[in-house]
Amino acid sequence: MTATEIAAAVASGRMTARAAIEDCLSRIERLNPVLNAFTAVLTERALAKAGALDASGATKGPLAGVPFAVKNLIDVAGLTTLAGSKINRDNPPAMADAPLIVRLEAQGAILVGALNMGEYAYDFTGENAHDGPSRNPHDTARMTGGSSGGSGAAVGGGLVTLALGSDTNGSIRVPASFCGVFGLKPTYGRLTRAGSFPFVSSLDHLGPLARTVADLAVTYDAMQGPDPADPVCAARPADPVSGGLDEGIGGLRIASAGGYFRAGASPQALAALDAAAAALGVTQTVTVPQAQQARGAAYIITAAEGAALHLNRLRTRPDDFDPDVRDRLIAGTLIPAAAVVQAQKFRRWFQNAMRALFAEYDAILAPATPCVAPTIGQKTFVLDGKDVPLRPNIGIYTQPFSFIGLPVVAVPVPLAARLPIGVQIVTAPWREDLALRIARTLEVQGIARAPSPNHKA
Repeated sequence: MTATEIAAAVASGRMTARAAIEDCLSRIERLNPVLNAFTAVLTERALAKAGALDASGATKGPLAGVPFAVKNLIDVAGLTTLAGSKINRDNPPAMADAPLIVRLEAQGAILVGALNMGEYAYDFTGENAHDGPSRNPHDTARMTGGSSGGSGAAVGGGLVTLALGSDTNGSIRVPASFCGVFGLKPTYGRLTRAGSFPFVSSLDHLGPLARTVADLAVTYDAMQGPDPADPVCAARPADPVSGGLDEGIGGLRIASAGGYFRAGASPQALAALDAAAAALGVTQTVTVPQAQQARGAAYIITAAEGAALHLNRLRTRPDDFDPDVRDRLIAGTLIPAAAVVQAQKFRRWFQNAMRALFAEYDAILAPATPCVAPTIGQKTFVLDGKDVPLRPNIGIYTQPFSFIGLPVVAVPVPLAARLPIGVQIVTAPWREDLALRIARTLEVQGIARAPSPNHKA
């Protein structure tokens, strides 16, 4: 059942919240050994919340009885916030739930656990050196993508209906692409990040993953609103999007990204992009100005800010890092300050250039990943005819957009070989409503959908 179906059934009395949560916990018990999505399951808490909801007699919220889980860099009262690391395991448990958890539970959703992730979110694979790799629900020999790999596996594999992830350079959109689910990276500053372990403060976003556009939208609506605890959270009132999902795309100016966003893309990525464009009647192709430079500048800022955050840990506990993560952070400490300043200057230029582009178009389509999910342990892949390192290059199409905080919806396009791949719908700041309307149109047409998992349990 979708989140909206569960909530409707609980609100009408056709199902109890406890029954919905017991069913979810049963699936987790059966399937998590296969997919390795969870690092903690909150059985007692979830059943107690469900029982209290059933007994309350109050009007049920739009997420009544809906089970959800969160990436383990988001604070959960009583759990240590791991952020996928070994070092954080020495920290005390969180004293309180993060605000996004509080907001979802205020609308009736019920937290069932914390999810596996790449160490300190510096990862595009979903492989964790300490907790093991999350596994793709459509082929367990393949990656989930990262760093929100557990979130992608849990939703794509049917363990939970909704999950929260984080996206700095593509860490919601890459797992959404590989695991065949919908993902939303909101505008930078739209959703509070309070109560989450940071990676790159000037790039970090939190957002939802779901199996339908309606579920994605209702979850996003429940989490909106200002929060003084996060200094970059916008002082904007909530702007609900769920009611407008079926308004269609009439009058919207949509283009497909060319140039950089087609160079190097696999036949599968191009097929998904072209299928989405054809379904929407898109005939125009645009060049995103200096996209490759935007990706490079994003990489410089990521490496420098991430290294600064972890400098003391690198000095005192280098052997407790995943070596792949550690070495990339160490490299970040060696970036000259002049390069970081230049990257920030370019960031402002690119923001203005994209603002001009969105004066002409309402949305831009682009691949989410250059390929379908690689196999677990794979170190390289072919990009534009060259064998390149996999870990830093899976996000080549996501980084330019998160670099300036644009809202993006990733939609899954199933392919004949059962492996899905994602398409990004990118809009101007604060226009999540348009991206979700376009995603809904593709869903109604059957182009974008979350395929049934193919895991064995």
